[in-house]
Amino acid sequence: MNVQKVKVSNTEAKDTFLSTIIDSIQDIKGKNIVKLDLTGLEDRPADYFIICEGDSTTQVRAIAENVKKRLKEDLTTEPFKMEGLLGAKWILVDYFDTVVHVFYRETRPYYDLEDLWGDANFTSYEDV
Repeated sequence: MNVQKVKVSNTEAKDTFLSTIIDSIQDIKGKNIVKLDLTGLEDRPADYFIICEGDSTTQVRAIAENVKKRLKEDLTTEPFKMEGLLGAKWILVDYFDTVVHVFYRETRPYYDLEDLWGDANFTSYEDV
């Protein structure tokens, strides 16, 4: 399989990319999933943040690994980098213009990314 590291540019491809991330989080029962659309902000670090949490460090690691696996298998895309796998309190999966933040439930309130980026458009997804 030939894996590419590419920025997703068209709207349909971006929607597929984001929905695959959300679905891969839900596969592992990730909770409190939100999408922050940062595209309207001038000094944004990315176009989108996908934020979720797990009940244990094992689940946090499994969510992050499933995001990586599904995007590689379904869309032949790999992350630019992943950080935080060792402690699994906050794992960041970086796809350039989309960054997935997977938090251990007790760590998430400390960083409160939703409040920090409160000017972003916010979409919440129901737990499945």
